[in-house]
Amino acid sequence: MPLPRLRDPYINYRNRHLLHVMRVTLALTITFVFIDILDVPHASWALVSTVMVMGNLPHIGGVLDKGRQRLFGTVLGAAWGILITLAPNPPPLVVPIWTLAGIAAATYVTFKGRYGYSGLMFAISLLLVVGDGTQELGTALWRSFNVLVGTLIGILVTAFAMPQKATDVQRFLLAETLDKLARLYHAHTSSTGSQDLDTQPLLKSSSSLLIKQRGLVDAIHRERRLKRDELDTIISLERRMLSTIELLLETHWTTRDGHDHIAAMEGLRDQQHRLARDLGTLAFQVRTGQPIDVELAPFDLERYAMNARQATASSGRALFGPAGYLWLNRELARLTQELVDTLGELRRLPSQRLRKRARRHALTTHATLSDDSNSQGPVS
Repeated sequence: MPLPRLRDPYINYRNRHLLHVMRVTLALTITFVFIDILDVPHASWALVSTVMVMGNLPHIGGVLDKGRQRLFGTVLGAAWGILITLAPNPPPLVVPIWTLAGIAAATYVTFKGRYGYSGLMFAISLLLVVGDGTQELGTALWRSFNVLVGTLIGILVTAFAMPQKATDVQRFLLAETLDKLARLYHAHTSSTGSQDLDTQPLLKSSSSLLIKQRGLVDAIHRERRLKRDELDTIISLERRMLSTIELLLETHWTTRDGHDHIAAMEGLRDQQHRLARDLGTLAFQVRTGQPIDVELAPFDLERYAMNARQATASSGRALFGPAGYLWLNRELARLTQELVDTLGELRRLPSQRLRKRARRHALTTHATLSDDSNSQGPVS
């Protein structure tokens, strides 16, 4: 695989697990060569630090955040430990008391914040330096040096060797979620009386994608592309759209009359299919890094309002189901429009890199929905 292709965001995303293994292996190899050539004392701490900082974080933003916290905690912990160690002829219990006081302070400061890993590294580094109170200063300094070296190598390899950006992963996950929402909604509006058996796996997969997106927020923020509040808004809208579609999928009519009233509303199915295609278009634009430019057709329910209000069963009893069903469709359209507006306002969401590379890849487009929409059955 040529080196330029390894920097392709689409190839990186498709092979992200394998590439992460390669990055970790490369970082460990560099660390081992470095400590072997220089014959660094206590070198195992460098290897441990390289693995710890990369761990299961394949994204630049995640490693930068964890690496920065590790460096910060290591430097402060080592510095505090050196100050304690350099105290001339300390009385008994002074070293352990000041060690415990430093760890307690770091734990208290980082308890409610997002810098808990810095607090952990502060404690580890401090204990490495102080040891049992009789440790030589040289040993402590070499161990701290190895921690810094391993951490820096992990950061540099992640940033420059086949780098993967959390922002790119977010784009692809968002596009995949929108594709699944479009398929779910289209399956609902095109199904017959019974629910499509494939919807449950799609619902479960969509929920899993939202969880993955939530886990990327800190890493994306560290890459300086999108802010946390912007990501929170996007994920919240996706979650509400999924909940709305799930309610539509769970729509069951206690009598055939409610279903017949919905099926008789001329033009409703066309509006639903158009909204499903718009969701597919939005997914395509996000995936290929294009500026968000989706013109959503207004979901007009006024034409059905009278029919819904006057819906009655064969027994003459008023039916409230059709009105609620129409409201759910309008709510999905409103949430979709809000998501389009939100994404359209993000100047740094479109990507020229993705647009250039998209031409070389066979991507899933929204054409499938438009091709299939004319061959489906009645609305359930």
